[in-house]
Amino acid sequence: MRTRGTGNNPHNRFQTIVTDRQVEDDWYRDPEDELNPDSLATSVSDEMVKTIISRNQSPDVPFDRSINPYRGCEHGCIYCFARPSHAYWDMSPGLDFETRLIAKPNAPARLRAELDKPNYRCSAIALGVNTDAYQPIEKQRRITRQLLEVLLEYRHPVTIITKGALILRDLDLLSELAASGLCSVRVSLTTLDNDLKRRMEPRTAAPATRLRIIRELTCAGVPAGIILGPVIPFVNDQELEAILEAAFDAGATRASWIMLRLPHEIAELFEDWLHRHFPHRASHVMNRMRDLRGGKVYDSSFGKRMTGQGPYADLIRQRFNRKARTLGMALHEAEPLRTDLFQRAEGQQLSLL
Repeated sequence: MRTRGTGNNPHNRFQTIVTDRQVEDDWYRDPEDELNPDSLATSVSDEMVKTIISRNQSPDVPFDRSINPYRGCEHGCIYCFARPSHAYWDMSPGLDFETRLIAKPNAPARLRAELDKPNYRCSAIALGVNTDAYQPIEKQRRITRQLLEVLLEYRHPVTIITKGALILRDLDLLSELAASGLCSVRVSLTTLDNDLKRRMEPRTAAPATRLRIIRELTCAGVPAGIILGPVIPFVNDQELEAILEAAFDAGATRASWIMLRLPHEIAELFEDWLHRHFPHRASHVMNRMRDLRGGKVYDSSFGKRMTGQGPYADLIRQRFNRKARTLGMALHEAEPLRTDLFQRAEGQQLSLL
């Protein structure tokens, strides 16, 4: 499936009757065969949401609230931990996740309504955590930019995680937020190898472009760091030190890492991807994943799900920490953002506290 992370469309875990036909890989494709195309266009439907801020109490993440302007992600990263969320919409975490997207056009209005509530307490909002806020459809829909405009108006702190070059379009808003200590960005950087990027993250920005994003953000005064995630045993783990060094040279001041996670349907999709692209090491990778998760493919326990456990996880942690400290990069900690500047829209009654 050209330009897609997977050509498979396995039924989701909630389906009792399987009706979707999978796109089968074959040595020959008839160009007139509409049932087995070599690529699919992206379709987008709208959802009018009632609320837009999602809250969590996970000790594994440095934020308690987030906003996702879109469901599904056209970037098509084969390892994406958000894929299983498409099952809640009775769609497949496979090809559907990449091609059948849901946009939230009323997200800016709902954000404004939530920030105006008298009992709202300001804390940094993470933008684009489950799916990338700067995936390709944002170029036309501009929902992320509208959200940033609201946050700037309210002087509300925001953090962003992305691997999309479109973030540079909004450099005017980001730099104004950052000038008041209200914004920071983390770029997801998984490899410096263009060929591996093409296979693993087909519609994302190239590695060199992501380094340019860091460079331009830094030059504009926006604090920028990287998330090296996921670390995939025997696929990109050998690049760990080189990635950190390249990011530091581009201006990144902070870094963190995440081990590959394979919850629910992702395990099937990822193992199929391994056999297609790295058949000679597929079993080796999966065996190491089981070593990291106590014999299972995945363990969702807090404190373990992001890093795994055992000698290999300890080795990655030691390598990462040693290189980051040598470079002078801050580890894991989120940038301190201001909350004291928060103000509601003109005409709204301000809190006495």
